[in-house]
Amino acid sequence: MTGKSHGPAFKKAVIELAQCPMCRGRAVTKSLLYELPCDHCNASGFVAAATGEALGLDELVTQLSMALQAARRQIEQLKNPQASGPEATYQGSNRRGAGGTNYTGD
Repeated sequence: MTGKSHGPAFKKAVIELAQCPMCRGRAVTKSLLYELPCDHCNASGFVAAATGEALGLDELVTQLSMALQAARRQIEQLKNPQASGPEATYQGSNRRGAGGTNYTGD
């Protein structure tokens, strides 16, 4: 047998999110006098990109958390750029010098 036949999935599927077309991602709509929560997206500002339908609140919380974690990982990667090219040999220890120290060839 190659896959699961019943029960919950092993990993939660990521649903692509898009801005709500009614409120344009603001989560509120403008009334005559004041702003009201958007009924189309459950006042979240996001809908499923594939269908354009609002997600349930429990699913929405999970998907927003996954998107936030991915954004944080991307920010951390951008904060710590990895050196490439000739400078990469100068950034880390190559353990070729006397006593295992860094040798740069200078």
